[in-house]
Amino acid sequence: MSTGPTNSTSNGFENSLRPEEEQNKIDEMRKLIGPLSGKLALYCSDVSISRYLAARSWNVKKAAKMLKATLKWRLDYKPEEIRWDDVASEAETGKIYRSNYKDKHGRPVLVMRPRCQNTKSVKGQIKYLVYCMENAVVNLPEDQEQMVWLIDFHGFNLSNISVKVTKETAHVLQDHYPERLGIAILYDAPKIFEPFWKVAKPFLDPKTVSKVKFVYSDDPNSKKMMEELFDMSLMESAFGGDDKAEFDVNKYAERMRQDDKKLSSLWKKDDNSTSSAQPTVTAETSLELTNSDSESDVLDEKAEKPSLDVDEEESPIEETLPGIDSTNENADKLKQFN
Repeated sequence: MSTGPTNSTSNGFENSLRPEEEQNKIDEMRKLIGPLSGKLALYCSDVSISRYLAARSWNVKKAAKMLKATLKWRLDYKPEEIRWDDVASEAETGKIYRSNYKDKHGRPVLVMRPRCQNTKSVKGQIKYLVYCMENAVVNLPEDQEQMVWLIDFHGFNLSNISVKVTKETAHVLQDHYPERLGIAILYDAPKIFEPFWKVAKPFLDPKTVSKVKFVYSDDPNSKKMMEELFDMSLMESAFGGDDKAEFDVNKYAERMRQDDKKLSSLWKKDDNSTSSAQPTVTAETSLELTNSDSESDVLDEKAEKPSLDVDEEESPIEETLPGIDSTNENADKLKQFN
């Protein structure tokens, strides 16, 4: 079982192209996206564009469409402006946090504990997830583009999960953070999680599903995999490591506030007038889909994955999952997750 970055690229995502072929595709992408300035230009580095190309199997047209959607989302959502104090109430239980160690490939590790879910707000949970992703990205080493998710299922029960949050999580991560996940380790997932996983898988890209590994504390092969991937002397005891310290939100808050300063410095690199400058490209103009985005491409993408639009308000299960009839056995299973 391979748990490290793909050998074809030091950044981790798959790349079967020769360097000159990849650069040609990047250049094509830039022509389709058009001129950028400010934070959008800073975001669209060659490496970032390569991630979108890899996510769309190096199809320039589809990758450009995907990147345009992300740039519009970033203009509207402003993920780089979220700070610790904006999400502290979501974070206080330690349901998601960036560990103080990396894996042996230098990838940041996001620890997740579903049992520690403390709110019912979809918007609040997604905002905190986005904050955690931006924080992990700013802590990436120069030669790495991906991160690790380490999900602790101890104490898990079905009330800890929501189909709505799962769908919106999949939408945000797959559409706006492509090729950021190196591996997701589901540690000691109980049998009761299996039906939810079966329901969730159709909302995930097959490449994402392939990165999900089920690991069990009583399995020798799992133990070997963890030892190959992590320095167990730094790992929390919940994952078989030597660190017995509990999550301390006050200490974590100090770390995050320091990282917020790092994040602010990163985005100030765009130009000397970040606060007042408007990007050359706006959500209403060049970032709109053009006639070159053919109807067949749109239909192809709709066929690849279902709609992931989520409302904050509760809705019937049939509305939550379009295309699933109330008589379908999957719909019956899903009712227990809302």
